Amino acid sequence: MYNVGMAKTRIFVFLSTLIIVGLVGVFASYYARGYRLDFKTLKFQPNGILVIKSDPDGASVFINNELRTATNATISLSPGTYDVEVKKDGFFTWYKRLVIEKEIVTQADISLFKNVPSLSPETFSGAQNPIISNDGTKIVYSVLPGKDIDPSKVGLWSIDIFNFPLGFTNEPKRITDGDLTNATYSISPDGRQIMLSMSNSIFVLDSGSFTSQDQRVNNASKKDSIIANWKKEKDTKDASLIKNLPSEVMDLLSRRTSSFTFSPDENLIMFTASASATLDNDLIPQLPGSSTQKQERNIQIGHTYVYDIKEDRNFGISDQKVDGSNGVALRWMPAGHLLLLASPNQVAVMDYDGTNRQVVYSGSYVAPYAFPFSNTTKLLILTNLGGATSTPNLYSLTVK
Repeated sequence: MYNVGMAKTRIFVFLSTLIIVGLVGVFASYYARGYRLDFKTLKFQPNGILVIKSDPDGASVFINNELRTATNATISLSPGTYDVEVKKDGFFTWYKRLVIEKEIVTQADISLFKNVPSLSPETFSGAQNPIISNDGTKIVYSVLPGKDIDPSKVGLWSIDIFNFPLGFTNEPKRITDGDLTNATYSISPDGRQIMLSMSNSIFVLDSGSFTSQDQRVNNASKKDSIIANWKKEKDTKDASLIKNLPSEVMDLLSRRTSSFTFSPDENLIMFTASASATLDNDLIPQLPGSSTQKQERNIQIGHTYVYDIKEDRNFGISDQKVDGSNGVALRWMPAGHLLLLASPNQVAVMDYDGTNRQVVYSGSYVAPYAFPFSNTTKLLILTNLGGATSTPNLYSLTVK
């Protein structure tokens, strides 16, 4: 009798354990998919998950004007449209309208920017016509002769715009000397060379070392071949990046755009249309949790767009020129999902889908000369701080 009783107890315990483990497994499965138990009906209700992260973290998250939590957090929400705000003292408020779908994880990675940024000079002898390298790691500019300019400072300079490890500095480096009034210059696609054009002379300089003017070699006869080789280098890289895109997107980029650039993580493409086109929907299978922001599939001449490679979403960004020719320029921020818009009297940062535009600098500067550092903590702007007769210099603008 004892053995039979013990056997029944063991069987009961075993079956109870199976049931409990099964129930826990089912509950965990439902929970992971966004379902939550409604204690009034004792039924699981299908919810979605909002994963919200911010840099810096610890910001307050408001959903439909109600404080819910602090970043970084995971929030369960019933399916629907929500107004999401992220607020932190000393920073601009981030806002976006998000659509939450059942059993789908929607992720929001947010960069918050200071509403009172600080300025620090990076150059002191003036800076003219700054240009940025394709890889976004250096700025090249000229220092021209002037009454208050030390002759030893005149020439072509570069400054690295990434943060060095502790103990290293990113002070400007002189590339060549001499009066560069009316000179033009450009940077090779790999950032290693600079083509300096002066009257009928063409000089190709090493961007990482100093070449005095008496050591410069005139390459005017090779100008066309140098430009052709640089173009071939850029075209080869671009072709390798777009070869796996849907054929419609490849055709758009290769034949119907005046320019296109990839984001630093190569997941997004910013392009300006040179011809009209239409992108069909669902060129790739729709991914769960894809952006729900308004997109534009009808491409218009002269408009600038951002195409999301992974999600097959296309967002309208601007209907005006953003190549710098009219004082307006649009550049990628190092974070990849952010754009820097430089326009007269203000510099703004926006999400890659064109939403959440925040003016991080408002005031006097030489537009469109605003550039991002290789992290999102600083910008570099050209300004004379409102002094009409002062020579403009490059200032770092701390925005995070």
